[in-house]
Amino acid sequence: MVKEIRTKHRKSTYRRSRPMTHIKNDRIDVLKFINRQMEAEITEDYKHSRMFNDFQLHEALVQSIAANRYYYPTEIQDLTIPHILAGSDLIGIAGTGTGKTAAFLIPIIQGLIVNPENDKALVVAPTRELASQILNEFRNLTRGMGLYATALIGGIDVHLSVKALQKNNHIIVATPGRLMDMAERGHIQLERFKILVLDEFDRMLDMGFVRDVQKINARMSGKVQTLLFSATMNDDQKLVIAGLTKAPVLFTAGSGRKLTHAIQHDVLYVPDGRNKREILNDLLTSNKHQKVLLFCDTKRIANNVFKNLQHDRVPSDMIHGDKTQHAREAALRKFRKGQIQVLVATDVVARGIDVEDISLVINYEVPRDHTNYIHRTGRTGRAGKTGKAITLIG
Repeated sequence: MVKEIRTKHRKSTYRRSRPMTHIKNDRIDVLKFINRQMEAEITEDYKHSRMFNDFQLHEALVQSIAANRYYYPTEIQDLTIPHILAGSDLIGIAGTGTGKTAAFLIPIIQGLIVNPENDKALVVAPTRELASQILNEFRNLTRGMGLYATALIGGIDVHLSVKALQKNNHIIVATPGRLMDMAERGHIQLERFKILVLDEFDRMLDMGFVRDVQKINARMSGKVQTLLFSATMNDDQKLVIAGLTKAPVLFTAGSGRKLTHAIQHDVLYVPDGRNKREILNDLLTSNKHQKVLLFCDTKRIANNVFKNLQHDRVPSDMIHGDKTQHAREAALRKFRKGQIQVLVATDVVARGIDVEDISLVINYEVPRDHTNYIHRTGRTGRAGKTGKAITLIG
């Protein structure tokens, strides 16, 4: 049985800047994304009821939280941290950029400070980029505490993964495929972990990791707590979730199922006589000093777009499933540092891209569904900043 707790928020009001005619599309209704611009004074920010020190955290952790510039809990953190500390199984639904990672890491770290040997956690994420992001956040929050973690992800030499597992790791962050490989080789004993975290679990299920997740769960005979976090949840996932959790409490933060008000959404139609390449070039020229994240549906199209950008002398790079882990990390590093203007990506890495100040997301093609649209465009308009999302049609 799932106990659901919802929060009340004033509904946002949107307006269209111009009337549009209906356009048929085999994937999604593009009209949902046209000129959804927020009226400035309408939104009501979440009013947090606690500060981090109200959670009765260890002083070293409170100081580390402050050092990482977490000034007060976000909505999903405020709602979930007390229940995670109490040991409940939990499902947390909240939009991108709302602090879900810290929502589960902070109480896990608190438990490790108190009992570093018996509260070890396994965090499973759908992509390498997201796993790396979680690992980095854990290390930032535990600096100087004597707590250690490692990542098991594809693209890294297997021997390096085996060597990393020989250390005293308090948390393992892993993608499902590499984790199962290490478990089947006998390099990691899943029954030793007390806490299982599935981050972006809806994406894991969409990507076909259902059986891997179920096998991981079945092998964790010593598990005492399961935490599932994501931006969306639907009825199709409920049967799987029931097999992973025991009487979980469900929290849906106010922004969990909505497009963030910090993003202006537009659809740009390619006029007769022009092509997407020309329109894209115009967009990039007019947004020359901004970080642009450009999404394509397939690796083939991503390669073609990147080739055109290189030919047009636009500073750019790309990441997709065929790229090595080293190449993917290098591309993200250049993007973060502002050494390139455009990062071309496919949906497989959409949720692991955590880069500050992405001002524009371009959907080179219409996303396959509404959920993909939310996760793509959620890379901008984060941490209280505004952003723009443009979908090209034609």
